[in-house]
Amino acid sequence: MESLIHDGTMMHEHMHMDLSRIKQDPDTCLDCHDQTLKELRQLREAGMTRILDVTNIGMGRDLDLLRRLEAESGVTIVRSTGFYKDPFIPAEWQDATAEEMAATMVRDIQEGNAAVIGEVGTSRNEWTDNEQKLFDAALLAHQATGAPIYTHTTLGTLALEQAKFLTEHGADPKKVIIGHVDLAGDLDTIRQVLDTGVTVGFDTVGKTNYLPDETRVKMLRQLEQEGRTDQIVLSMDITRRSQLADVAGPGYRYLMDGFVPMLLAAGMQEETIRQMLETNPDRILGRRQS
Repeated sequence: MESLIHDGTMMHEHMHMDLSRIKQDPDTCLDCHDQTLKELRQLREAGMTRILDVTNIGMGRDLDLLRRLEAESGVTIVRSTGFYKDPFIPAEWQDATAEEMAATMVRDIQEGNAAVIGEVGTSRNEWTDNEQKLFDAALLAHQATGAPIYTHTTLGTLALEQAKFLTEHGADPKKVIIGHVDLAGDLDTIRQVLDTGVTVGFDTVGKTNYLPDETRVKMLRQLEQEGRTDQIVLSMDITRRSQLADVAGPGYRYLMDGFVPMLLAAGMQEETIRQMLETNPDRILGRRQS
C-alpha cells in the first residue's frame, strides 16, 4: 500500500544524547549509531524525510555524528542550539548572562551548526532562575536570527506560562513550538496554549508509561473537529536506548507504523495527518532543498 506520508518531519527527536551523568542511568546515554542509522533508513522508506533533532549544549550534542547520520541515511537532520533546563545546564554556563548564552546560540545559527533554538525547558511546576535566564536568552537569539524556538515542558506543566512569556515578549508565535503538551492530558490547557497563536507538540507518542496513546488519539480527534490541527506537530522524543526497536522498544518508525494507523482507525482524515507531519513542519522550518 502506498505510504500516506511522502515528505514528513518528526519534530522532536534525539539521534544522540547523554543525560546519564545527571540521571545516573546508563539507559539515558543514547549513543547507538548503528541502530539509529538502521531506523533512520527505515523511516526514509516510510516517507519521513526530515527530523528535527533538539539535542543541544549539555545534552550530548554531536554535530559531526548528526552530519554523518544525515549523509548515510538520506534523512535531513535539522540541528538545534541552546541549553536544556536545570539541572542539565553545564556548570561552566551557570554564571553566564542571558546575553552571553544568546550570543552562543546566535553564533551557532550564523555558522550553520543549528537552525532551531531548543529544546529549552522548565522544571515540573517550577520555573527556576536559571531557566528564566535561559528563556530570556532564547528570546534574544530568536529576535536576532528569526530561528524557531522549541520548548520542553516537564510532563506538560507550565505550557501556558511558556507560551505567554514568549509571545508577550516579542516572539513570533508562528515560530514557537511548546513541547510535550500531550503529557498534561488536559485539552482545556492545550486550547489555551493554542489561543496564544503558537504551535504545540504532541511529541511523546509511544511513551505509554506516561500517557496511553489512545488518550493522545482522542485529544487529537477532538482538536481536529475544532479546526485546531494547523497548530500541531507530532513526534516521539526517543531519549533512551531501550526505546529503540532493536531492543524491543517502539523505535522511531512506530509513529508511522503504529500511531498513524490508530489515528486513521479513529476516523481522522488523511489530510489532517499530512497537515501535522508535512504542512505544519514546512511552515515552521521551511521546505528542505532536494
